[in-house]
Amino acid sequence: MPNPYISPKLFRFLSDLEENSNRDWFEENRDRFEGDLREPLLGFIEDFSEHLEKISPHFVADPRKSGGSLFRIFRDVRFSKDKTPYKTNAGIHFRDERAKDAYAPGFYLHLDPKESFVGVGIWHPDAPTAKRIRESIVERPGAWKRATGGVLGKSFTLEGDSLKRPPRGLHKDHPLIEDLKRKDLIGVTDISKKQLFATDFMDTFAETCRSPKGFVKFLTEAVGFEF
Repeated sequence: MPNPYISPKLFRFLSDLEENSNRDWFEENRDRFEGDLREPLLGFIEDFSEHLEKISPHFVADPRKSGGSLFRIFRDVRFSKDKTPYKTNAGIHFRDERAKDAYAPGFYLHLDPKESFVGVGIWHPDAPTAKRIRESIVERPGAWKRATGGVLGKSFTLEGDSLKRPPRGLHKDHPLIEDLKRKDLIGVTDISKKQLFATDFMDTFAETCRSPKGFVKFLTEAVGFEF
């Protein structure tokens, strides 16, 4: 029995979209977008809710077509030099019920024909949020080390941008200065198409999110939410 959520058809659509990133082609292939990508992923989001509740009762799996856990396929080109209208990947983000947008701690699934991965943490927090996280790291260094060690340290790689200089008020010799300089706090682990297409992928994804949940818990509490 094939995976009902993620199939080779999803990646074929994204590959074709990369070669034909224009509105005419997209409208001609909208049925493929709906049937091979959006509807199956919305089903995945809805069915993942029971797994997510066991990880954190405050995180939500929102299967709405717009404004929910599934990222839009349409790119925001207002401030970008690249004016191609569509993304060539699919993204799902599970975050706290009180989070206003995706720039919040959470669990992320990135699907791309070239490379897919699971991400945990927070990407591009605004300045006040980043400040709260840094303050929490300074105040709770032991908890931060535990959160970034263990399973996260073995299975995930901390990625993202960093400041060139220490943030204001922090000394360059602080023992955690490299983490305190991070502008993004996200752990990433690659996931293969074989895993994605497997019938038990939902269980695999749930375990991949559950293992480093201490990292997401630290960040969630640092920004003022309950985990």
